[in-house]
Amino acid sequence: MSQALETDYVPSDDEPFMSPRQREYFRRKLVTWKNDLLKESRETLDGLQEQSDKLPDMADRASSETDRSIELRARDRQRKLIGKIDAALRRIEDGSYGYCEETGEPISLKRLDARPIAT
Repeated sequence: MSQALETDYVPSDDEPFMSPRQREYFRRKLVTWKNDLLKESRETLDGLQEQSDKLPDMADRASSETDRSIELRARDRQRKLIGKIDAALRRIEDGSYGYCEETGEPISLKRLDARPIAT
């Protein structure tokens, strides 16, 4: 499905809704978002592994454990977000992307641009 897009292309209401260009734009946006999340997750996990149990002071270790817990919760939220991104990519493939799951009406391009996983 990969279609050539100008680097400054932005979907417009002046073109047919979910045209091949619009689908490719949102597909690329979603893939980039997913790749950024995966990279950030790998970097966080690498950092957590490097710092594990290097702190001799109990207060420092407790603080580190709290930070670690917060990071792991953030990674869990990102994991769920990646699942939503994957679902949006599947909707692009099956042609249902960009339409409200409840009403079947088109979701505004501005909304999709701001929140490409909108359903």
